[in-house]
Amino acid sequence: MENRETRWWWVRHAPVPNTVRIYGQSDVDSDCSDTEAFQALAQQLPRRAIWLTSNLSRTHQTAAAILAAMDQKSRPREQPLAIPEFAEQNLGQWQGLVRTEFFAKRGGATYPFWFGPADERAPGGESFNDVVNRVGAAFLRLTKEYAGQDIVSVAHGGSIKAALAVALGLDPNAALAFAVDNCSVTRIDRLATKSDGDFWRVAMVNHRPWAHTASKTITSNTAPLA
Repeated sequence: MENRETRWWWVRHAPVPNTVRIYGQSDVDSDCSDTEAFQALAQQLPRRAIWLTSNLSRTHQTAAAILAAMDQKSRPREQPLAIPEFAEQNLGQWQGLVRTEFFAKRGGATYPFWFGPADERAPGGESFNDVVNRVGAAFLRLTKEYAGQDIVSVAHGGSIKAALAVALGLDPNAALAFAVDNCSVTRIDRLATKSDGDFWRVAMVNHRPWAHTASKTITSNTAPLA
């Protein structure tokens, strides 16, 4: 029985310094000053992998910081390929609002893990269901395109949760319950066999290779940060 394993190494981008306002798909910068974190990621991630990002700057900056921490021979020859479908959820008119004021006005109507339940579409933007459909289509397409390879994808909390929803066949609301911290690694493997069809395996979620001591922390996102 032939087994062709494709391994996705999803990395959430580095922290955004100013989280007072909701940013969603706004193109904000990330703080890549924690060299220890990027050295740990560089040691954890596979060599000779396909590298992807979303189209937003914070993923480009994070990928560049990880690659800079790798030895020259381990870095890919080409720059990471930007995949627009892997962008964070477009939160429309919610983007730019002060978080505390947004949640205070919504009262008990908010979903505890996100800005709202998966089927609620932000005015002028997307629902998380939309994100699952958008990310999922590109996720499956690229899995076939790069079958049998390691793929490092530096993306966003929402897009990583969407990939988990697709791989595990989860209701999108259930997928929102996953914790995905900044700079954490989530690995999703596709096992393709000729006789038994395709299977997905989740090897790790929210793995933080930089948190090797109790005192080492980057960000603990107990509230939606997008």
